[in-house]
Amino acid sequence: MKNKLIVKMSDFSIRTFMKKIVQEGLIILILIGMIIIFGIANSNFFQYDNLMNIFRQMSVYAIMAVGMTMVLICGEIDLTVGAIVALAGIMVAYAVQAGMNMLAATILVMLGVGLIGLFNGIIVATFRVPSMLVTMGTMMAVRGTGYVITNGRSVSGLPDWFGHLGRNYLIGIPIPVIVTLIVVVLGWFVLKYTKYGRYMYAVGGNSESANLCGINTKKVIVGALTINTMLAGLSGVIWASRLNSGQPVVGQSYEMQVIAACVIGGASLRGGKGNVFMSLVGAILLGVLYNGLNLLRVSSYWQQIATGLIIILAIVLDSLRNLNKA
Repeated sequence: MKNKLIVKMSDFSIRTFMKKIVQEGLIILILIGMIIIFGIANSNFFQYDNLMNIFRQMSVYAIMAVGMTMVLICGEIDLTVGAIVALAGIMVAYAVQAGMNMLAATILVMLGVGLIGLFNGIIVATFRVPSMLVTMGTMMAVRGTGYVITNGRSVSGLPDWFGHLGRNYLIGIPIPVIVTLIVVVLGWFVLKYTKYGRYMYAVGGNSESANLCGINTKKVIVGALTINTMLAGLSGVIWASRLNSGQPVVGQSYEMQVIAACVIGGASLRGGKGNVFMSLVGAILLGVLYNGLNLLRVSSYWQQIATGLIIILAIVLDSLRNLNKA
């Protein structure tokens, strides 16, 4: 009997592993197919400068996708990240104007916007309010704050060195891409090898069971939402550096694109599942799509339609995964 149980468990593990490989492999094949199609349609696609531009652009989404993956794993959602990108860009621009260096300003901004995530987490965990509703309200408040403190204008007149983080290269690689890879590896390490990472999966899988096992589910949720806003703040700093200004209008609909990247990469909107490396693949897939459509001179209106369809596709994929799981 014991041997039969072991065999069944082994078969289940193999099937689960193979299913995961097929799902992840399918997304990667779709990405490769898109690259080939756009490369054939426009020879400029494979030029070095264009490829680096894709990676530079997707880095803003990919950094946010690491934090959003953690939030989704916990079974929550955060709609504030686009507004935080704008607010963080404004904050870092003002900090630099005040004479602060880039590193100090970035740390200050990340800690500052982290308080927004802390606030969201406390409201969600303490009062058991749906995170979508809480962060929707916070998103509007944060976006409005950016307009109020700038009077709707960009914060410009910044020193040339402010643009180094967003525009320069290191060993031939855009600095934002290097920062992205560091964040992705750190996110993977936290989820894979730390107790806190395992707690995230436990809370998202079944919060009641996790609570009964002695896990402080409130702290896990608060921590995930705080980390997410801090990483959105880092993306905002990079974006402001690239624009060489802080602008209250940036970040519109970024939250939906980041969520789409995560879900395309296998994260579940119902919690308990997520992989930062596959979320990175999802972000690259979106970056390739937007870049390819731009090279083909597809209207921005059609690109907006494509973005909406991708978000719907991501939701359908998530539903199918959960249906198969059931």
